[in-house]
Amino acid sequence: MTSSALELRHVIRRGDYTGLTTGRAPGHVQANLVVLPQRHVDDFIAFCNLNAFACPVLGVGTVGSPNIPALGTDLDVRTDLPGYHIHRPGLAPEEVTDISDVWRDDLVVVAIGCWFSMEDALLKAGVRLRHVELGIQGPLFTTKVEMRGRGVFGGPLVVSMRPFAKESVPTVREVTRRFSRVHGGPIHMGDPATLGISNIAAPDFGEVLNPLPGEIPMYWGCGLTATVALQKSGIDFFITHAPGKMLVTDRLNDSLETEPESTFA
Repeated sequence: MTSSALELRHVIRRGDYTGLTTGRAPGHVQANLVVLPQRHVDDFIAFCNLNAFACPVLGVGTVGSPNIPALGTDLDVRTDLPGYHIHRPGLAPEEVTDISDVWRDDLVVVAIGCWFSMEDALLKAGVRLRHVELGIQGPLFTTKVEMRGRGVFGGPLVVSMRPFAKESVPTVREVTRRFSRVHGGPIHMGDPATLGISNIAAPDFGEVLNPLPGEIPMYWGCGLTATVALQKSGIDFFITHAPGKMLVTDRLNDSLETEPESTFA
């Protein structure tokens, strides 16, 4: 649809696109969005930093500002995502396409790294990404692994699963390990029961993407871990992106590459 992150944000801002952002604006960093009251920000960021393999913080705005200058010019988080979830206690998340009407002067924006930022490098390495071919986000699961808590924030690890051909697994591991700022290498591969996942055909979030014959399921920490921690915290108001409808930034994916680090795999 568009190759420029700024152009894509303008299309979204006009209300002309409300779909998933996977595969859009190739080469540009996509981020999970969290907007929450200032009084909770320090503990929330500390929680993310304690569990950075799942919730890597890419940027934080100033109080009351809908911008994160480090991630883009002409970027307004109130209008520039295809969909948002507004969370209030005891209610199902309300999905909207604009959060201008609920914006407050005490709100702070936090951008968290997304698996999508590794897709370009995998495609360049010749790896097949079936979820991109299908135009879906893919499956996500709540695990039995507990995160390190801070203040009111804690809870289970949420993982994303992507199935890859057995011969592609070494390449996938090598490429994703270079992106430690956005989840890095897989934390597990193979038997989902090790993570407490009983049925990969029944994801807790996202869409079903069962492995084909000859494919191996691989699992990464997911920024949705932060959303679950927010939901369990009991705070009275916060906003996140709607599933698969991310903040597309001006920053380039290549800027997130680092030397490979050890992983849980």
